[in-house]
Amino acid sequence: MELGRELLKVDGVSKAFPGVLANDAITFDLRAGEVHALIGENGAGKTTLMGILFGLHTPDAGRIIVNGKELAPGNPHEAIIHGIGFVQQHYSLIPTLTVIENLVLNSRYGAGRSVPRAEIEKRVRETSQRYGFTLELNTPVERLSVSEQQHLELIKALLSEPRILILDEPAALLTAEEVKQLWRILRDLAETGVGIILIGHKLEEVLAIADRITVLRQGCAVATVPARDVDVGSLGEMMVGELRTSDREAAKSGPIREGAPVLETRELWVSGDRSPHLVKDVSFSVRRGEVLGIAGIAGGGQIELLEAIAGIRPVERGTTWLHGQDINNLTTRERQIRGIAFIPADRHRDGLIGPMSLAENLALCSRRDSSVSRFGILLPRSIETRAQSLMRRFDIRAFGPAAPAANLSGGNQQKLILARELSRDPEVLLCCYPTRGLDFAATRAIHDELTQAAQRGAAVVIVSIDLVELLELSDRLIVIQAGRITGEVEPDQVSVAEVGVMLGGGIAT
Repeated sequence: MELGRELLKVDGVSKAFPGVLANDAITFDLRAGEVHALIGENGAGKTTLMGILFGLHTPDAGRIIVNGKELAPGNPHEAIIHGIGFVQQHYSLIPTLTVIENLVLNSRYGAGRSVPRAEIEKRVRETSQRYGFTLELNTPVERLSVSEQQHLELIKALLSEPRILILDEPAALLTAEEVKQLWRILRDLAETGVGIILIGHKLEEVLAIADRITVLRQGCAVATVPARDVDVGSLGEMMVGELRTSDREAAKSGPIREGAPVLETRELWVSGDRSPHLVKDVSFSVRRGEVLGIAGIAGGGQIELLEAIAGIRPVERGTTWLHGQDINNLTTRERQIRGIAFIPADRHRDGLIGPMSLAENLALCSRRDSSVSRFGILLPRSIETRAQSLMRRFDIRAFGPAAPAANLSGGNQQKLILARELSRDPEVLLCCYPTRGLDFAATRAIHDELTQAAQRGAAVVIVSIDLVELLELSDRLIVIQAGRITGEVEPDQVSVAEVGVMLGGGIAT
């Protein structure tokens, strides 16, 4: 394939949903062998535009031209036949089926042409060997780690031999090393002539991989620039306007963090979905106003630990105390009533109910709030007013409180969950990947909200694979490796590299 020639032309594409102009006459092109990044705030129209390219949405105006031929809109099968592959932000895998069963199903109904099982197995082995994947073909998808599921999605897309590959937020839940591995894979694909469109929010990562960058702002393409000609600051200003300095650092050192622990675990053991004893003998405590960060590689037991504290996952043995009282036998609902709030790792599966409205999702877990119900009777007008207030506070961008939660962008869905949990003014806030899928401006706003929650007296526990985020937010940081606490550090006394060494089993010096 001739490198540099035009593979794709997006010509004046527009798309509107009720009350929202998602894409406004967008034009850009993709060349063979190029990594073209698409960036913008949450709700800027990035995912909608990629959905149009892949035939998931029908544009109201404009054309999609692939290899000089206009693509029929609204038909994913046609997009695949024309060489377009799409790895979506939220993986389209069937958890109860095995790796090979998912690939065979995709080959029969989604890859443009049916590929025999033996050929699929051969190509999976070749791809795994080439890129260092470690997928067991007979493993159920529900037992795969996040990075393994992404590898499966990538293999699934590559089976159709795409000339254009779209990836929506592929690095959102990957560690720094996994991101580097993914970037090497994308560069290798680009060198074979594949054109790659990459949606990203972390501007440093985008600059490390992209050849050109197109910036979307409020549904419009405001610029397409060579990556070598811009930096994080200039890209940020293109996205949101003039950047303001956050006062989070000044606010971080609050006076509370004293007295008896609000939350304490003692010798906690928890099983995971894939293996028993995933969390082993974990003991820690958190005080009022303190932010405790938990660092670990994906699949290391951090998520399961917080799920067990929230009452979602059973405890094998050990004890959890809230204000000195054993809560092991309390239900999730009883723990919520006593002040435990939880931000799940998977917002679609565990965080919200897609068909329900924003207002209804924001009212979940708040039946004791007088603005939600009285004498067990819901108050629709009050619920809507409350939702409007939370939408303004957390900058949730949607047509209105009646819009279905499923229609929001991924970042706005995350803000919806955070708004619901923080609105209860919790005693303990358990956060799994709180800024997953958020642009840098929204991430900064969420960091401020978490800091303010601690200042109000909440004990905050944050699990993240973003070490920069953990070091920036935490008052104390514990490191978990293979389900055990292997170290505790003061965030202002270590570097990201030193924490990375600890994650690998070494000792920070």
